[in-house]
Amino acid sequence: MTLPAPPTPKRRSDARCATPGVRSRTPGARALQKGQQTKQIIVDAALGLATQIGLEGLSIGAVAEVTRMSKSGVFAHFGSREELQISVVREYYAQFFNEVFSPAMNEPRGLPRVRALFGNWMKRVAVELQSGCIFISGAVEFDDRPGPVRDALASSVDTWLAAMYRAIVLAKKEGHLLTDANEEQMAFEIHGLILALHYEARFLKKAGALARTHKGFENILARYASLAVTEPHPTLNPTPSNQE
Repeated sequence: MTLPAPPTPKRRSDARCATPGVRSRTPGARALQKGQQTKQIIVDAALGLATQIGLEGLSIGAVAEVTRMSKSGVFAHFGSREELQISVVREYYAQFFNEVFSPAMNEPRGLPRVRALFGNWMKRVAVELQSGCIFISGAVEFDDRPGPVRDALASSVDTWLAAMYRAIVLAKKEGHLLTDANEEQMAFEIHGLILALHYEARFLKKAGALARTHKGFENILARYASLAVTEPHPTLNPTPSNQE
């Protein structure tokens, strides 16, 4: 959340004419803004740590060590380890939204938008293969552990998958998919590609996983899309640099 800038007093020749109330609020506003900036620094550091050790591995002490802050200083911004974990989930989702979902909304409804969502998703995954995906690792850690952290994870994933499903529904309405295409099944298969990619590339260390995922997406379109719109999209074709 961005704080509104404090009011600026009008310039006057006599400094004594400046509004006392405005001047007294300025230090407090600056302190609040600094506090929010510090909290964001902590969340960013915690997110980087979580991609390496998982959400369950996060602790006030571990984050304090990474940020070179005191434990009490970190605790003061969140109040609990659980709230720290939830803040990390929210930050991860915000980044995911900005990198994957938001740019795709600039594309026309239909398969162009579906392709953009998948293409942006793949760009992010290509980076995460070197670190980790909070949505995937978190699902393993919290799948059978009810609570606020699991709820935050599930809500984030559900929101994203609903966006992909909605894009597919619109593609069918635009006539880009076969009339008998099952939108829910198509969304399920696309999601499955990403999960398989993480498993093969990160866990099994299999070469060519990215290329197979791109090919899998085109195979899905070949089965669901109208004949007039099944040509491969140039931006989704794997390049030699990401064949592995």
